[in-house]
Amino acid sequence: MVKKSKYNRRRAIECKIMARSKNNPGYCKYMITIAELDGTIHKQPAYGKDMQDALSRLMSKEKFIKVEHSLETGWPFLAWMILMGVPAYFMEKTGSPVYILYGFLGVGVTIGMMAWWHRYINKGE
Repeated sequence: MVKKSKYNRRRAIECKIMARSKNNPGYCKYMITIAELDGTIHKQPAYGKDMQDALSRLMSKEKFIKVEHSLETGWPFLAWMILMGVPAYFMEKTGSPVYILYGFLGVGVTIGMMAWWHRYINKGE
């Protein structure tokens, strides 16, 4: 069994500024060279106000991609069923139709937060 070290991780080994953004003033395009765990090296573009911002956006984007892949498992459907089903259950118990509004607001807020996060991750591109 191979013991994993805390130092055994992906690394950004080089980062160069490529150009300033014409559409979003204050943002720049960086080309980041990444060394993978298996020894392969690849380049990936990132956008940000400075190099640290570009690196954090690149990491956030990779996390977002992992979340997108987990969405394929069907948990969004389960979350939608809970967001719509729980208020409907309480509406039946109390007789007040305002609980349906809570279900729609929950779904709307969830979609709005996902759209905001996607726009934040892709800003500057």
